[in-house]
Amino acid sequence: MPTKRRFMQLDVFSNQPLQGNPLAVVIDGDGLCDDTMRAFARWTNLSETTFLLPPTSPQADYRVRIFTPRQELPFAGHPSVGSAYAAIEAGLVPPGKHALIQECAAGLLPIRVDGDGAGRSIHVQAPPAHVHRVEDDVRALLGRALQVVLEEAQLRLIDNGPRWLICDLRDAAHVRGLTPDLPAIAGLCRNLRAVGVSVFGAQQALDAAMAVRAFCPADDIPEDPVTGSANAAIMAFLTERGAHRYGARYRASQGREMQRDGYVDVARDPASGAITIGGECVIAIRGELEL
Repeated sequence: MPTKRRFMQLDVFSNQPLQGNPLAVVIDGDGLCDDTMRAFARWTNLSETTFLLPPTSPQADYRVRIFTPRQELPFAGHPSVGSAYAAIEAGLVPPGKHALIQECAAGLLPIRVDGDGAGRSIHVQAPPAHVHRVEDDVRALLGRALQVVLEEAQLRLIDNGPRWLICDLRDAAHVRGLTPDLPAIAGLCRNLRAVGVSVFGAQQALDAAMAVRAFCPADDIPEDPVTGSANAAIMAFLTERGAHRYGARYRASQGREMQRDGYVDVARDPASGAITIGGECVIAIRGELEL
């Protein structure tokens, strides 16, 4: 017999409905099998769907599993931010608690909660990033797919749970004007076991220091609206490069080209090197599922 389960759909990295990145959250995910989770994630057809579960670690406040329409991810940024927001709203964590521990496949991740109610923002510590140089042929292939000439220093493969090809296009105008070859990017990502390609560039604007876009066609997501793990990977890229033009704390703009304007607050702790990404959320749907 079907079981009723609480459900929310949120817009993450925005305080405005219909902006940011949508996320589906099944609050009562306990008892669902892997196949059902995968099928439901395909059915929502969002970039990610999460399932909240009782933690297996006594240190954690809750556990989350994260699915794209194609695969399960060990970590993703906007699902972590949105799942924490949903867990608070659903009463899975004590009210007023401002330091949480999220259990996911990537491990136990600290989460900071700033504020309460509608003005609440969630900041999650990303898993440690591993930075890899890429071969010249990969750089050439990606350059053709993006229709730009890439230098060696502009591209790295970053693994912070998912694997991202991170590309510094230096200027926001280049980022916002891209019309990439998505089939070529999909093939490249499959070969490298990467979830997608994310590009960034500096912008001269009051609302954000950086423009970001993320393309994930291998996961049937041509462009992801606002991407936490990619923004964390960009900070890891900048740290590895010793690039200080954005500083240890900045705000990134993403999603504008999709009419899903969102903002990600990115920070790196100078002492520990830990990278956090965060932002606001707004709930668009509350209801029940019968699964």
